[in-house]
Amino acid sequence: MGIQVEFNPDLALRNISEYNNGNRDVEECIPENIEINKEYNFLKKGQRIYWLMGEIPLLETKGNGNLSKPKASIVILEAVHFLKNGEIYTKGRYKVIEIYENDETALV
Repeated sequence: MGIQVEFNPDLALRNISEYNNGNRDVEECIPENIEINKEYNFLKKGQRIYWLMGEIPLLETKGNGNLSKPKASIVILEAVHFLKNGEIYTKGRYKVIEIYENDETALV
């Protein structure tokens, strides 16, 4: 059996409504009032590898690879793998570098 790892060129989180409706933890969602230079926590299911040496896009996901255009440019400050109820998760912190003013809600 091999080690299952997913390499992610971006950080894809859910809409904050998923947290407000009780479907997700707040760390799994894009903050409602995201701010430049502020740090936020994230949580993703699975063992994920992120690039730590520069900016990556923050996307909104609806699941199954259904991703938005970039919402912001971020830097991942830390990423840690851990077990929760026998499943692997990745948690960490990111800092917002730039926010994209894009009113389009269409997913790409």
